[in-house]
Amino acid sequence: MNLPNKITLTRIFMIPLFILFFYLEVAALDGYNYLIAAIIFVLAASTDALDGHIARSRGLVTNLGKFLDPIADKVLVSTALILLLTRGQIFEVSFFAGWGLIVAGICVAVILARELIVSGFRMIAAERKLVLAADKLGKIKTVLQDAAIALILASMPFVGYKGGEIVAAIGVVLFLAATVMTVASGANYIVRNRQVLRDGEEA
Repeated sequence: MNLPNKITLTRIFMIPLFILFFYLEVAALDGYNYLIAAIIFVLAASTDALDGHIARSRGLVTNLGKFLDPIADKVLVSTALILLLTRGQIFEVSFFAGWGLIVAGICVAVILARELIVSGFRMIAAERKLVLAADKLGKIKTVLQDAAIALILASMPFVGYKGGEIVAAIGVVLFLAATVMTVASGANYIVRNRQVLRDGEEA
């Protein structure tokens, strides 16, 4: 197994550690378990760009890497979003007027639905031996998602303080922007590669 694939596996193995610290509410940590979880998440998310860069620059792209890398990224983000819903009070920022958890739940459902739809789309493309170019909007979407999750997590130990509320609000705004970009990038990806869905030899 080459280095990029090892880095990808490390990202996957960090997910249980992320979950552990997210829920590790012990007196000794005094709420800072969420900050530790945020650090773990950022480190794990940063390996996504690292393994891809190494694989491309050193000619180490493999089928295993193509399989593992998107799965690792989606599982990490999906896990983080679902965990945040279990602490839904963090989404109750002032501009939501009590609708924070409902809006967050809808956004998470939309994000997960988009990932499932695009994954199915890519499976059809693979069966038809079609190569689909990377989507820049998709990369922007990933950056927004990661930034939103990291900021929301980092703000959680400081709920009740002005600074914490500001960081949480910024994180929620980025989360909303990430949701919009998720839909836009998914629609753009499918429309741009709509030949995948055509029947017959024309595709």
